[in-house]
Amino acid sequence: MKRFVEGVARDQGGLFPAHLEDFIAEDNPVRVVDAFVELLDLRAFGFVAVDPSTTGRPGYHPSVLLKLYIYGYLNRIASSRRLEREAGRNVELMWLTGRLAPDHKTIANFRKDHGPAIQKVSAQFVELCRQLGLFSRAIVAIDGSKFKAVNSRDNNFTANKVARRIEQAETHIARYLTALERADRQGGDVAEERTPRLREKIEGLRRRIEDLKAMEEQLEAAPGTQVSLTDPDARAMSTRGKGTDVVGYNVQIAVDTEHHLILAHEVTMNGSDRAQLAPMGEAARNASGHASVTVLADRGYYSRDQVLACEGSGTVPIVPKIDTAGAATRGVFTTHDFIYEPGHDRYTCPAGHSLTQAPVRSTRGPDPDMVRYRNLDACGACPLKPRCTPERYKQIRRWKHDGVLDAMQERLERMPDAMKIRRRTAEHPFGTIKSWMGATHFLTKTLAKVKTEMSLQVLAYNLKRMIAIFGTGPLIRAIA
Repeated sequence: MKRFVEGVARDQGGLFPAHLEDFIAEDNPVRVVDAFVELLDLRAFGFVAVDPSTTGRPGYHPSVLLKLYIYGYLNRIASSRRLEREAGRNVELMWLTGRLAPDHKTIANFRKDHGPAIQKVSAQFVELCRQLGLFSRAIVAIDGSKFKAVNSRDNNFTANKVARRIEQAETHIARYLTALERADRQGGDVAEERTPRLREKIEGLRRRIEDLKAMEEQLEAAPGTQVSLTDPDARAMSTRGKGTDVVGYNVQIAVDTEHHLILAHEVTMNGSDRAQLAPMGEAARNASGHASVTVLADRGYYSRDQVLACEGSGTVPIVPKIDTAGAATRGVFTTHDFIYEPGHDRYTCPAGHSLTQAPVRSTRGPDPDMVRYRNLDACGACPLKPRCTPERYKQIRRWKHDGVLDAMQERLERMPDAMKIRRRTAEHPFGTIKSWMGATHFLTKTLAKVKTEMSLQVLAYNLKRMIAIFGTGPLIRAIA
């Protein structure tokens, strides 16, 4: 073929064989993976078989399999069977592993048996980022997202689901019994053809009801009042959309606002973020190396107990308060319209009246930490009372630690774009990682193995971010 770029013939020999080094460019990211793993003291991290056995068949060095996994997650290849295929045909992997091609069972067992060690490797890369001075701002954004487990919604059971499925099965049985009775009255060939099929469906539904009733007994003894058949640790978690609950895990991350690196992450079985503010803030502070960090979070993390737990710990939270009453939309005054004066320990209402502490009748009330403020004389003739309260007088309840919440609200007002920064910082890593993982998300089962898989995803994300920040060559020199 004339005037085209011509390739080399398949049966063409060469005087000098090609080297693998010739196929890997100097700026290839695979060189970063090799440099990082070669730097690690695998024995200190807990990897077994670092020292070869004197008897038996020789095994693979842990560094080979660790490089294989990091490369796989960096290139969206998380399956052990796909990694096995790539090791035999991918030139980059041939260069990285020295043309070793472990079978998929060996690859899968390495991830299964070295979970804690792999998680330490992910944390070590964050430590490397800290040593390079990338966490200078001491501001992090935390967020949580639901990730699907290897467990369908049909194989997850709760008490409400079981009751609803039993009711549906009984409804179907009643409909089939009616159809069976109608077929018996018709007689003839139609009845002979339909009757066995209808009876088979009825028997199947009755067996289904028996299984569901047995599941009810199992649910009573199950932790968390849920049973997942495929992945026992997976939990049904509600999402924003109605009827779109996810059976999986709640993944928490803390992301640096300057370079968008993930400082800390955690995989939980609790679908709520309410109790994660203080733990994630503390994990981010330890990873950053700062004595104090500012933590940005959305309303899902608002909990006065969690905010109080952050006080004095080096975690400075900024979380918007939750307004569940909806009074402002109805034109009614809210608690924010009443100004608290700490020096006089009183509230000033929109009409200018002062609300002072009410006498405490008993310390055995439902919440002894709450203090009540009121003004019995001013409310009766106040012209703004219709917008204030339908009761005889207005009463403000104040938590005795509300000063901590007020200080947090002041920080939010001094940083009005805090939630915008949080959104663009913490939500982008989730979108990127879920895109890499595909529709199935996690491939492994049980919490311990899922934590290992998430650590590899976080390591791959941080590695790719560092390559984008430094470039391949400078990053390799920084690692060395």
